[in-house]
Amino acid sequence: MNFIFEDETLTVAVVKAIHTGDVLSLKRLLTEYPGLATARIIRRDNDEKCNSLGMSRTLLHVVTDGPGHFPNGALTVGILVEAGADVNARFTGPHTETPLHWAASSDDIEVLNALLDAGGDIEASGAVIGGGTPLDDAVAFGQWNAARLLVESGAKTKLWNEAALGLMDCVKERFAGNPLPTQIEITEAFWLASHGGQQRVAKYLLQQGADLNWIGYDDLTPLDSALRSNAKELIEWLRGIGAKSASELV
Repeated sequence: MNFIFEDETLTVAVVKAIHTGDVLSLKRLLTEYPGLATARIIRRDNDEKCNSLGMSRTLLHVVTDGPGHFPNGALTVGILVEAGADVNARFTGPHTETPLHWAASSDDIEVLNALLDAGGDIEASGAVIGGGTPLDDAVAFGQWNAARLLVESGAKTKLWNEAALGLMDCVKERFAGNPLPTQIEITEAFWLASHGGQQRVAKYLLQQGADLNWIGYDDLTPLDSALRSNAKELIEWLRGIGAKSASELV
């Protein structure tokens, strides 16, 4: 990767400072190179598709890049924002995720809080999951601490978010309103309830007509999803009512 200033040495230095939590070096670089906080790192490699997409990220994306949880992450966010970094800057490429999306995808609570405190848009679109919000990323990737923090911080929820998080009251409200959830929405939510290990919600959604053996995301059935999440009680219940793995349905 090359820094936008075309200075590979500077790129390596600033990324290393962020990933090692070396805030003193980071502050020095920000002082020595005006505009560094708002610059972008451009990805250039041998992949022609990547190059044609012009993929780039900001230094706040570097702080939140997977696996996240870098030393002094929250402090680094504050330093970069104070230096002028845009907390809602977008990744450019096949998606347009903000740093908040990336922190949510890594379950990095301290950094997530720092971004929210700095004005991160909790409803920002552009996720790799259906172009959705940071909450959508957190739920889809099973980052439950981040997902619950986002909900507690006011993130708007969809039926499938609620099912995965076990928000039974919210789920029931969907069936008391108008319009009612569609068949596919109910089945998708059932799959996500299995993904989240939420047996009570799964039972309720099955009563509403969910497809027990729908082959959904990642070519998995609800049982497969529960197995991947190691939701033991839910797995036992699903098998007891005739749930099957995708391999058994082919």
